Parts: sequence; structure tokens; C-alpha cells
Amino acid sequence: MHADNPIDWWEWGPDALAEAEASDRPILLSIGYAACHWCHVMAHESFSDPEIAAIVNPNFVAIKVDREERPDLDAVYMKATQALTGAGGWPMTVFLTPDGRPFFAGTYYPPQRTGGMPSFAEVLGAIDTAWRQRRDEADASANAIAAHLADAFAPLPADAPAVDVWQALDAVSREFDPLHGGFGTAPKFPAPLLVDALLVKGEPGSLDVAQRTLDAMARGGIHDQVGGGFARYSVDAGWVVPHFEKMLYDNALLLGAYTRGWRRVPDHDPVLRWQFERTVRGIVSWLERELLLESGGFASSLDADSLDIHGRQHEGIYYCWTPDLLVDALGAEDGAWAAEVFHVTTSGTFEHGLSTLQLRGNPDPERLASVASRLLVERQQRFAPARDDKVVAAWNGWTIDALVWAATVFDEPEWLGLARGAAECLWRDHWDGRLHRSSLAGVAAGVTGFADDYGAVALGFARLAGATGDAEWLRRAELLLDQALELFGAEDGGFFDVAADAERLFARARDVSDNPTPSGTSALIAALRLVALLADRPELDARADAASATLRGLLEQAPRFAGSALVDALVADEARTGLRPAVAVVVGSEPLGDLARATWRMAPIGTAVVTGPPGTQGFAHHFDERQDPGVYVCRGTTCFAPTSDLTELRTALWRRVS
Repeated sequence: MHADNPIDWWEWGPDALAEAEASDRPILLSIGYAACHWCHVMAHESFSDPEIAAIVNPNFVAIKVDREERPDLDAVYMKATQALTGAGGWPMTVFLTPDGRPFFAGTYYPPQRTGGMPSFAEVLGAIDTAWRQRRDEADASANAIAAHLADAFAPLPADAPAVDVWQALDAVSREFDPLHGGFGTAPKFPAPLLVDALLVKGEPGSLDVAQRTLDAMARGGIHDQVGGGFARYSVDAGWVVPHFEKMLYDNALLLGAYTRGWRRVPDHDPVLRWQFERTVRGIVSWLERELLLESGGFASSLDADSLDIHGRQHEGIYYCWTPDLLVDALGAEDGAWAAEVFHVTTSGTFEHGLSTLQLRGNPDPERLASVASRLLVERQQRFAPARDDKVVAAWNGWTIDALVWAATVFDEPEWLGLARGAAECLWRDHWDGRLHRSSLAGVAAGVTGFADDYGAVALGFARLAGATGDAEWLRRAELLLDQALELFGAEDGGFFDVAADAERLFARARDVSDNPTPSGTSALIAALRLVALLADRPELDARADAASATLRGLLEQAPRFAGSALVDALVADEARTGLRPAVAVVVGSEPLGDLARATWRMAPIGTAVVTGPPGTQGFAHHFDERQDPGVYVCRGTTCFAPTSDLTELRTALWRRVS
């Protein structure tokens, strides 16, 4: 994206740092990502300007970093930016000493002074002057920031020895927006991890919050009503206008949340069941149509912007409509119907008279599907947003996990094939004795994986093993986790985000909060729990217990930002009342046979489901002496009689034992 900039960008690494040291120049560090709208704006306004380059090139060593490839750099320098400015965001603009210590930071800077914000050229000039004339001040600032951040990644201390899950659920529910659904105010982000937590117990109040949130998002402009999938977030509280970039990780996590949300909708609410299933099918269709690569992996994102034939950027224009555009695409009758159903107005709900599409009422499903498919064909004639084709290990791991869930619940073998293809891509392209963070066109980047990569990929592999009965995926998940325990383990029982042998920065990144994906610690805990059950390795479960203890402080103080940790705490709370996580072994069934599908649909969160013919090997003792078809449910040391009766199966899956 920046190859043609007149700025002489370097890649982060020892060569760039050595150049800064040798030339005695400060580092201009710019961190962004491909789908970031304001990154595009700053690139167009400033990084493409020869006059800016004439300031940068002789006076700075300019380093460009993709935060999605280097979350360690992003985490450390974001902490510094927040400490210096009280806020953060992308593009992140940080000035460093030649040895990498930050002394000044900001985010987007305009090409001309705007209000109280200086222009980028003014900032560059001021930093250059300070570096040349007041070096001692820059160095003192860098030392102070480094010292301040040295302990900034420590987990929050806990006041109680155990988590009060009801208090945490109450705290989350108090931030629920009863008018629009979701949590907090504008800008409003999807919260699939919180939704998953609210679904665990099935308690009416929490379930209502979860389902109203899922329904509101599915009806909102943040949801692509024509092509499926979700944008990154909504700029307003009502989900009307999204920030239009579409990220793999958001859609993977939302796919799982809508699938598990569908399981909790009673049969007597067919509209909500249809809404959630429609959303699930739309996400998978979008993944397959727009993010699936030839390698079998999934690309990272779609931009918010489209470029026209003149190279001009237009944010969101690919997704928006007017009443006249609907009539042109559908004809007068269906165009008027679509304008009403999707709330497309003459004045517009976005800008320039354009409207995002929101779903109003309960339209006829067949007519809605027909209209949406025709609008999709019409939309594909427009200038499409660019795609970032890099494959990120963690994001594909969560996608594999969600696809397995959706395939088994909705009886879609092709979705299971998509999950297997992504898993094969990761094993082929990202594993060489170490897991690598990202790849492009089948070539892995040199940066090895982080804690969330190991956790998410191990979780996806283990979930795939259970659904298919292919124990090779379980063996690979075990290999990843055994290595992760060595690479990321902390003395307090938790996990760092960065491996012990990774590049040393002035602080070692460790963030236990979800932001917006599960933290590395939570990702590893989830994988450890599932693999412990499938492989009968209780020591992995004990290791997860130790790590979960490091999350108690966050759950006490900020449960809204700890959805994945709250899921784990709620499952543990259920275990204390007799509903320990079970292993459900489906013998003699096809991966998506009736019994297997019923088990996936009914099993409590935390259950490990494995399907295979009699004599299946590689899943510890789970298939030993189990020749008769049926589902064998064991909770701890208590096993129930095998059954092929769905009522008996539900009883076994949900029966509490002392």
C-alpha cells in the first residue's frame, strides 16, 4: 500500500534500528492496518506528498508497521501513545529514540493546521528541532515513559479468591442499551464475546439482553443486508451507520455467537430463529464469496473505502443506496418495497443522500432473499473495496472454530469443508516447527505466532477433530499447546502475549482484556479446556485454572471487556453446582448425522463433542469398548447410559451430578 510513497519507509527490524543509531536520527514509527479509513486518508494527504517526504527522509528513519502482523509492537506503542495523549487509535504516529524508546506520540495529523491540531509538517519540524537542540529532554521523556510502562501490562489484582459471576453479569447488563441493543453508547461495537457469556446459563434476564443485542445488530446498518457479514462498528448508538471496513475476526466471532444464540431461541419464536439463521448463512456466504483464498485460508479484511477510476476514495459508497437506485435495480414495485423494508429514504441515513440498509419489520423471507440476491448482483458492478490478502493465524483459528459450530448445528457439510481447508492452510503455510503469525500467497512471514495465534489455532484444530473424528487435528492442537506453555507461560500462572524468545522491547506485552478479540490468555484457556477433555489430559485443565486466576481482577473491575474470561468463569460456576464440562462421544454417526447434530445443538457450553465410528483411535479412551451406536456422555467420573433417544440425550447432557 505504501510502496509508491516518496517517504523512504523501512520495515521494523534490526536493520532499521541500526540505521537510526548509525545516522543519529529519531525514528518516525507509523502503525496502521489495511482496512483503516484514516490510515488511507493520512497516506493520501501526507505520506504521498513529496514536500513531507523532503522533511522525513533526511531527518528521520521512517518505519511502517502493520499492526495485524505485529500486535506486539502495536500493544507496546499504543500504551505509550495512551500514556502521552490520553487516547489512542490508528494511524498511530510515534517518535522514538534510535533504540526504540518513545518520546512523543499521536494518531492522525492533517496536512494543514485544523483547529488546535497542528499539521503533520509542523509536528515533524518541531520534533526535528527538539531532537537537534534539546536532545536531553527527548531522552528524559523516553526514559520516563519506558519506566512508567514497565509494569503497565501486569494483570489487575483481584479482591476476592473467586469470581462472583452474578455480580459480573449484573455489571454487564447495566451497560446494556435497552433502546438500541448492544452495550455502551456511540461508537458502538459488536460484542460477540459478551453475548456468548450471557448465553451460558440461559437465565431469562441475561438471555434477553443477548438476544435483543443479536437481533438489533442483525437488523442494523452494521449488518450487510445484501451480501452478509458485519462492518467493524457503528458510528452511532442505533447501529445505523457503520465504519464500513469488514474484518475477518469480527465475523468469525459473530458467526459463533449467532450460532449459539440460535440454539437458545425457543421453537415458538420462529421469527427470531429465522433472523439468526439468516444472519449465520449470510456471514458464511460472505466469507466464502469475498474472503476465501485459493490456499483455503481466509483473507484478513475488506477496506472501508472504494477507489473510483480517478483514484478518489469513497467511504462506504459500495454498500449504500437511494430510492432511485433501488428502482433502477429492481423495478418500480420491488424497488418501492425494498426502500420500505430497508429504510432507504429520500434524504438518506448516511451522507450525500445515500442510505445504509436496515431491516424493518418481518418481511416475507422468500421475497427478501430474492431482492437481496438481485441487489448483490447489481452491487458487484460497483467499485469494490480492496481486500487484504494476508492470512492471520489467530483469525483463521477462530473462523475454523465458528465454521465447525455452524456446520454441525445447521447441517452444512460444505461449511465443515471450509473449516478443514482453512486448517490445512494454516498447518501447511504457517507451521515449520513454530507457528507463524501471518502469510501472504502461501509464504509465511518471519514473525512467529503470539499467544492468541497458538490458542485460537489449537482451539480450531481441536474443534475440527471433534466434529470429524480425525485425531490428527487433536494431535496438532496438543503440539501447539505444549509449545505455547513453554513460550508464553508467566510466573503467576498466566500467559504473556509475546514468546519468551521474541524480540525484546522496552516492555513485554501482556493484555488480559478482550480487545476486540479474546486476549492471548483467554484464547489459550479455551483451547486448554477443550483439548484437556478430548485428549483426557487433566494437567491441561489445571493449567487453564491457574491462568484463569490471573483474570479475576479484570472480571471484578471491567467485565464488559472480559467476555471470553466471563464465559470461562460461568462454565466453572456451573461446574461447582454439578454441571461439570462433559465429553459427549457420538459413536457410529456421520459427522453431521442426526445424533451428532442433535448433540451439538443441545450440549451446554464447555462440552467436548467427538464423533466417529466404533474403534476410532487418537481420542484417549473415549471410544474404548464403545461399539454400540449412540451418544455416550461422561461428566467427570460419572457416565450415563448410551442413548439414541433425543429426550434421554438432553437429560444426560444437562443432568447435574454431585
